[in-house]
Amino acid sequence: MFKKLLIAGICAAVLVCAGTGLWVWQGLGSLSKPVGMAEPVLFNVPAGTAFSEVARQLEARGLVEKSLWVRVYGRLFPDQTRIKAGEYEFTGGMTAEAMLDKMVKGDTKHWSVQFIEGWTFSDLRAALASTERLERVTSEWSDEQIMEAVGAEGEHPEGRFFPDTYLFTSSESDLDLLRRSFQRMETVLSEEWENREEKLPYDSAYEALIMASIVERETGAPHERGQVAGVFVRRLEKGMRLQTDPTVIYGMGDKYKGRIGSRDLRTHTPYNTYRINGLPPTPIALPGREAIHAALHPEPGKSLYFVARGDGTHKFSSTLAEHQKAVREFQLNRRSDYRSSPAGKDDKE
Repeated sequence: MFKKLLIAGICAAVLVCAGTGLWVWQGLGSLSKPVGMAEPVLFNVPAGTAFSEVARQLEARGLVEKSLWVRVYGRLFPDQTRIKAGEYEFTGGMTAEAMLDKMVKGDTKHWSVQFIEGWTFSDLRAALASTERLERVTSEWSDEQIMEAVGAEGEHPEGRFFPDTYLFTSSESDLDLLRRSFQRMETVLSEEWENREEKLPYDSAYEALIMASIVERETGAPHERGQVAGVFVRRLEKGMRLQTDPTVIYGMGDKYKGRIGSRDLRTHTPYNTYRINGLPPTPIALPGREAIHAALHPEPGKSLYFVARGDGTHKFSSTLAEHQKAVREFQLNRRSDYRSSPAGKDDKE
């Protein structure tokens, strides 16, 4: 009788263990099944969050059936508990195991903000101020405070930030992006200056940056940048004034309302290149690498003038007489769909 009871007890224990093992196996197996989501889910892990809390939040968000199995999974695979803080994006079809792996790798969600060639620093700051998911540190700062924070105390901000698309995470701030953009411009300008052509009329890389910003604002047609730079370099070499409208517009500031007239051309500002000799004191916009390269590799030739055709390109002339003829053709008899550049740059009255 005793033997029968012992055998029955052993069998019961085996069945319990087998049943428990099956239960655990099925529970852990649920973590490898795709999770159905109608749309991507953003999941935030604050710094210092315990793994058990992450498990509870996954259950609360409906991303796992039971947080118990996530905790058991963590006991079995300790490396998978080393989750990094940040905001993560989970998409339909992902498994809970894949979500945990994503958080262990620190593969956080990235957003983007774009700084456009030809923008002013004011435009750049407006873009940062309107970018969602980006911590705003500099909103109330002056331009001077920003330049100090990026390591350029006392310097003018215009043209010093590289136009590009910048990715960021929810843990980054506008100051982080400003620092990255500033350093990127420093690197690009240094590289291009190092490989510049000889005997250019610039005393420094900064003067080349000023020229590049003018080239950027004068044309959005890539194939014309070298020609435009060539015109301005030859004018500098001959002691001619640059007489470029974008500098006038920049010097007008808030007074500019979309057109400039003869009175504006006669008004003296530090940026009115119809009134001053040489380059203006600072860049007037954010130049891209292509414009910087053009400023440092101007196209050779004899042209000293150019005028917008109205289709986004320009007519280049070597003599004043040729230029005046082009002005009569393209400016005084403008086509109905006239535009001064492919990017819709400002044109003169």
